[in-house]
Amino acid sequence: MDKRIKRVTELLHLDIQKPPALDELAREVNLSSSRLRHLFKTETGLSPAQYLRALRMERAKELGEGTFLRVKEIMNSVGLRNTSQFTRTFKRAHGLTPAEFLWTQRRVEASAGGWTPVAKNDNT
Repeated sequence: MDKRIKRVTELLHLDIQKPPALDELAREVNLSSSRLRHLFKTETGLSPAQYLRALRMERAKELGEGTFLRVKEIMNSVGLRNTSQFTRTFKRAHGLTPAEFLWTQRRVEASAGGWTPVAKNDNT
């Protein structure tokens, strides 16, 4: 991988909550924004924005698997503020909404620990 693109991916990984803007990333590696976008897509198959989105969704999944954070807390931890956008993007990435994913994860964890959570009741 091109060392400039490797540097950009490192910078994106450092702070997914508040990543540098594309023009800041481009300055960091001494490229124009358009050249960075083109080179990044050539090297990774994704635009910088798509890469960041995938990175955020992977981190959100990790938080859902390894913590008892709520959806909004996970969403904020990965730097997103729009719940409906987060839900759509997460579902596209993982096949379940964040709430469905957390429910599934917690049921698996509960059954492994020997207790069963109370079933969801849509009437309450």
